[in-house]
Amino acid sequence: MENQYKLPMMNAFTSFIDDTYHKISETLPCAHHTEIATLRKRAIDYFVREQLPHNKIESWRHRAIDQLVEDKYSIQLTPTPYRPVEDYFKCKIHNIDTYMFTFLNGWYVHKNTPLTIFPNGIIVGSLTAAIEQYPDLVLPHLAASRTDNYDSLVALNEALFYDGLFVYIPENLEVQKPMQLVSIIDSKENLLVQQRNLIVVGKNSSFSLVQCDDSIAFGKTFLNNVTEIFLEENTHFNYYKMENKDPDSLLINQVFVQQKKNSQFFSNTTTFNAGYVRNSLRVKLLEPFASAKLWGIYLVDKQQYVDNQIFVDHAAPDCTSSQLYKGIADDMAGANFNGHVIVREGAQRTNAFQTNRNIALTDEAKITTKPFLEIYADDVKCSHGATIGQLDEEAMFYLRSRGICERNAKMLLMYAFAIEIANAIEIDSLRNRLKEMIKKRLSGELTICDQCVLHCAQDKQITFEIDLSKI
Repeated sequence: MENQYKLPMMNAFTSFIDDTYHKISETLPCAHHTEIATLRKRAIDYFVREQLPHNKIESWRHRAIDQLVEDKYSIQLTPTPYRPVEDYFKCKIHNIDTYMFTFLNGWYVHKNTPLTIFPNGIIVGSLTAAIEQYPDLVLPHLAASRTDNYDSLVALNEALFYDGLFVYIPENLEVQKPMQLVSIIDSKENLLVQQRNLIVVGKNSSFSLVQCDDSIAFGKTFLNNVTEIFLEENTHFNYYKMENKDPDSLLINQVFVQQKKNSQFFSNTTTFNAGYVRNSLRVKLLEPFASAKLWGIYLVDKQQYVDNQIFVDHAAPDCTSSQLYKGIADDMAGANFNGHVIVREGAQRTNAFQTNRNIALTDEAKITTKPFLEIYADDVKCSHGATIGQLDEEAMFYLRSRGICERNAKMLLMYAFAIEIANAIEIDSLRNRLKEMIKKRLSGELTICDQCVLHCAQDKQITFEIDLSKI
């Protein structure tokens, strides 16, 4: 009997990816590893069959990416010749002391040390170098979450990734000094970047990671990043993410987290500027007493768009999760929040809460939100809520009646709305800096420039022109 299944006709982008893969697959990093070659082959077959997500898929119905990509992109197959990062990029969050690891156009920037091995056993650096030197640490985890969290964008990343950050924290370590991952795009070409990050935290260990996505040169770049995080028993991991991209960029960040017993995961994401950003965060609580706290703030204007997709899987009893996402959209900007919590059968005594609050400053700003609970256990405490509104008129009247001009009154209300997310950051210098950046963004002064205003050491301090004694 003839097979009735027919592959869909390939669009221009899919044809480009298929052709590119078959031209460069043997020259991609780690191509000689059987496991990696098999992973890539399965991935390209899946991507060609499924192609890019479209608006017939529920989670993409508001703004699908298949209409936004270019037909062709450049792929940087080799790293840029080494030169110190300070020569072309200033990254300085005031008074924060971190181990900084930089990626330029998807490649790890280093002189001749692709991996840093600390005396206490911590390993940090290039993922592809780690595959070569420590395959027993990398391969059991790489793409381990693909069976139940797979889509065509993950497949695209697996087929063509060429580098990324690898972090391995051994057991029984409390890492006091945060790590900082800075991903920079500096190209006038339309780049396609597939960065793959892998973070493994051993039992009874803790550390914090600050991740920044920045641009130097403008271009219609397509960044499709995948990060996998594995937290063993009694671990504590803080994940702070800041996004400040140029208006023509497409940024897809997919983060997969697996947590074991008594592990604690805190995610705090701030989107300042975006052409098109989609943050997908999927957390699986595998064993009892694991907890996940997922917070975020997005501030968009003009025609920018940000989409946050949050999925929390309570697969074990006695686990806790909380979500708090806030957004402000101005001009003709758009934002979407899709929060999904599933409580599996047997996951008794689950506590799960999700909240999404939004402010639309104009009638043209489009915000959609869909918090969703799916519960198959009967001994649980779960709630969800969402709001979309404008600035509080009574609060505005109160401030105006005390001599505060309309502009500053609006700024104060927006700042009070947004600052709750920043206040949850445990790193003092990062928290204070983020507050200043929020002030800049709300006043319209935080934009992309050729030295990244996010972290520029010379930028001026922003203050509200308000006499607080009048309040």
